[in-house]
Amino acid sequence: MKAMQLTDTAPVEEKPLKLVEMPVPEPGPGQARIKVSVCGVCHTDLHTVEGDLDLPQLPIIPGHEIVGRIDKVGDGVPESRVGERVGSPWLYSTCGECEFCKQGNENLCKRARFTGYHVNGGYAEYVVVPEDSAYTLPEAIPDAEAAPLMCGGVIGYRALVLSEAKAGQILGLYGFGNSAHVTIQVAHYLKMRVFVFSRAPENRRLAEEMGAEWTGTADDEPPDLLHSGIVFAPAGALVPAALRHLRPGGTLALAGITMTDIPSFPYEILYGERTVRSVANSTHKDVKELLDFAGKSPVKTEVTKFPLRDANEVLRLMKESKIQGGAILYP
Repeated sequence: MKAMQLTDTAPVEEKPLKLVEMPVPEPGPGQARIKVSVCGVCHTDLHTVEGDLDLPQLPIIPGHEIVGRIDKVGDGVPESRVGERVGSPWLYSTCGECEFCKQGNENLCKRARFTGYHVNGGYAEYVVVPEDSAYTLPEAIPDAEAAPLMCGGVIGYRALVLSEAKAGQILGLYGFGNSAHVTIQVAHYLKMRVFVFSRAPENRRLAEEMGAEWTGTADDEPPDLLHSGIVFAPAGALVPAALRHLRPGGTLALAGITMTDIPSFPYEILYGERTVRSVANSTHKDVKELLDFAGKSPVKTEVTKFPLRDANEVLRLMKESKIQGGAILYP
């Protein structure tokens, strides 16, 4: 099979991903093999390729916004799943035994393994995943639009839940990329008012088209204080800016897997029982709930398609913020 493999981390401008031919992987017990239709490109892939994250193994095939059809299953997996259209996300597996797993917080499992990080991912023609990490997709959502739900979508959904935003309240979104595109739709479905903060005029225009009540930059004063906020952009300087926009008792969720240093700020903008919390990965429950929502009210995602061999170039464009919405690769 064809795959884009990372052997050594390097800036994407140096094209560290190489197109290789590899044997088609075989599913083991409890696993399913997916013939990949499309794989979304995520900022975490960029962090992986450039070495911002400590990689547990090399070489590795990145990619964790996987959509395709199951074409083969291992022992213990019903043959009836062959042919099923599925998506597979960042969370590959957990131990199922630790205190976090037993409490329903498997996203915090110390022995969690992640697709495209611990095990080969979806920048390939085939990928093998645990059966419970192959989620049946709503038929109403095309493959290309389903891919971003597998990471950006589900992380945005989890961030929305952790932000404690409620119907009728004001939710602020900082950054308006792929994840925020999904989150704003879920928020509207749940009857929330949405303000969007973005430095890019084209993103603010898109946010308005998608129903944002107000848009501006993080330096602008919104017309009303927020009940909740989500910071999607990996810029620590946004945290004190967002706290200044947050009313007492509000919650600010930080949705990135990495972030630049948060600068010092006066205690008064945190005082008033404001809460700042990070968002770490997602759970099986998060994915199922988002897909259930998407099946009832189809989520639209804006994506641009690229051939698999162009993965380095796509990551460069993402790094330079030159892709509006999401990007997907097809074999």
